[in-house]
Amino acid sequence: MESWRVFEIMAEFVQGTESLARIQPAVTIFGSARALPESPDYALTETLARGLSDAGFSVISGGGPGIMEAANKGAYAGKSPSVGLNIELPHEQHINSYQDVSQTFRHFFARKVMFVRHTSAFVIMPGGYGTLDELMEVLTLVQTNKIRRIPIILMQRDFWQGLLDWLRAELAGRGMIAPEDLDLIQVIDEPQAVVDAIFRHYEHQGFAPTTREQEILLNL
Repeated sequence: MESWRVFEIMAEFVQGTESLARIQPAVTIFGSARALPESPDYALTETLARGLSDAGFSVISGGGPGIMEAANKGAYAGKSPSVGLNIELPHEQHINSYQDVSQTFRHFFARKVMFVRHTSAFVIMPGGYGTLDELMEVLTLVQTNKIRRIPIILMQRDFWQGLLDWLRAELAGRGMIAPEDLDLIQVIDEPQAVVDAIFRHYEHQGFAPTTREQEILLNL
């Protein structure tokens, strides 16, 4: 019965909340499931994730192959938890083996809420429709003040530049978004610069760190 799906979704919220209760602070990395291990995007993601993990951030990915695997692999080799939020799909998605915390979802809605609820920053690598969907949803939530303003960082400028030009010319140019909405996005290509930008954002926001986060800041 359709009504039972409501209880399935509720159960996913409960299970996800319990599984992820101790992973903060965390950074989510989005990107293509189709990136090959020998690709530059995979290598860059792995390096970034290792840097974030060693800086004290849990790293969250979608738990599957490609960029998700690279994110989990880099974090798994670091000091902080590697987290995978997998989704059941008819193709492409299988659980990678580099996860300290793993949670599988049947419903995109519950999975997306877990990404947003437990994340201090988003880093978006090159990807397809799913990656674009995740990017636009996060931008919409921040733009409409449904969540606090957090860093939204694109890596690989060459990949994203066409989209950025279109956003500026068509959406901002036609008045469909405010010019300052473009400032919600940062483009940073160096892994250490991404880590630095995340800390800098919270310092400028007057962020009051937890004891764990104070330890991270002192060790930078």
